[in-house]
Amino acid sequence: MIDKLNQLDIHFFLWLNGRYTPWLDPIMIWITERNSWFPLYALLIGWLIFQYRRQAIGMILTLIFSVALADQVASSVFKPLIHRLRPCHELSLQALIHPVVECGGQYGFVSSHASTTFALAASLWLMLGKRHPWLRWGFLWAAIVSYSRIYVAAHYPLDVLAGTGVGIVSAAVCVFILHRIQRRSANSNLT
Repeated sequence: MIDKLNQLDIHFFLWLNGRYTPWLDPIMIWITERNSWFPLYALLIGWLIFQYRRQAIGMILTLIFSVALADQVASSVFKPLIHRLRPCHELSLQALIHPVVECGGQYGFVSSHASTTFALAASLWLMLGKRHPWLRWGFLWAAIVSYSRIYVAAHYPLDVLAGTGVGIVSAAVCVFILHRIQRRSANSNLT
């Protein structure tokens, strides 16, 4: 069963990674680079502070903890536990793949890019999605960043899918904790 799933994942990866075009390579490199998104993060923090003033502190801390939790679960728990090589490190695939950037760490299950971007998108949605429906576009952004990891041959599709799950669960846990703290604070202010 696991071998069959792994073979399907490899075939799906090769199909997706094989759908490259040279003009898209620099765009995917920019998308996959973490530093490309710092201006977005700065704008997001600025918007939260402007929109929510003092409440923004808890929201920003929740975002930070959610992303950090997702990253640590992906990088410090799953990758050393599972030991699944990235496609760009798999010798049997070298002639078949289209690597666009340096390969990175040895292991790829689960994708830290997927876990952290989905943690950010899900945290924002869970905290503010009812008031700001446009935040749903964060999931599209996270999906594009996650797909870029397949495009550059750094991850298999299941690496990305599992990273998505880690990110969403991390967000749910951190937002749940924020809501508990907010309720306790509101209750203590009533007494």
